[in-house]
Amino acid sequence: MLNDIDFKYIKTNGIELHVAISGPEDGDLVILLHGFPEFWFSWRKQIGALAAEGYRVVVPDQRGYNKSWKPRGRRAFEINQLQKDVIGLIGHFGREAAAIIGHDWGGAVAWHLAGTHPHMVRCMVIINMPHPSIFPKVMLKRPLQWLRSSYILFYQLPKVPEKILSSNFRMMEKALQYTSRRGTFTQDELTAYQSSWGEPKALESMLNWYRAVPASWKEIVKNMRINVPSKIIWGTGDQFLSKQLAEESLKFIDSESIIWVEDATHWVHQEQPEFVNARLIQFLDQTGPDDG
Repeated sequence: MLNDIDFKYIKTNGIELHVAISGPEDGDLVILLHGFPEFWFSWRKQIGALAAEGYRVVVPDQRGYNKSWKPRGRRAFEINQLQKDVIGLIGHFGREAAAIIGHDWGGAVAWHLAGTHPHMVRCMVIINMPHPSIFPKVMLKRPLQWLRSSYILFYQLPKVPEKILSSNFRMMEKALQYTSRRGTFTQDELTAYQSSWGEPKALESMLNWYRAVPASWKEIVKNMRINVPSKIIWGTGDQFLSKQLAEESLKFIDSESIIWVEDATHWVHQEQPEFVNARLIQFLDQTGPDDG
């Protein structure tokens, strides 16, 4: 189904994003947002399934990743800028709202967009990313989560992470393999990831998402409730994020719904795509069409 994907550059929020597009032009708009250290390819197992159901599927390389523009400085990667990129995509396709599905950092952008611009989010699905208000609360109570999230502090250091991670990208490749179910990523797929990491300024820009966290935290509305139809999908074997983060996140959504996926990790949508795709399609169908 990857043969049915078109690629183009779209201007939004003062930059250009490299975007994968599939599905009928008049289909309800669904935007898929990847996390670290991925790119549009993270959703390769979802794009065809959603497009086949008649959805207009839009999957950007988020700013700083792969072939998208890489603005300079960490301030360019604050959460308000990241959500403006998505707002611009919705407008580009002539819509007033879209279904937003986000994994990892893409989930953080989705949470923020749904909380601050609910009229632009028809519905939201979060995959293994807690509500932004949860992290500090849980880490204060659970030292183990501090250990799981210690990489976030490392990534905020200047220059050092780039030097360590860019050595043939072996560390990043092994991180994907060791934190996922065996066989989740083929060697060809890992090669595709390495190619994206090797784009000029890509690694620095990807890490700038983490370096912008202190400033982004000030922009986030604390205890922000989500008033759009929402669902959380969570791989229970996530080595980075505990189940408690997901449970605590339920307090902030009206339609309290979570799907636990056993024998799955942080990369659940790539490990169990048939299961995840079926749940995504069911939820999208239930929430009805957009207003575009």
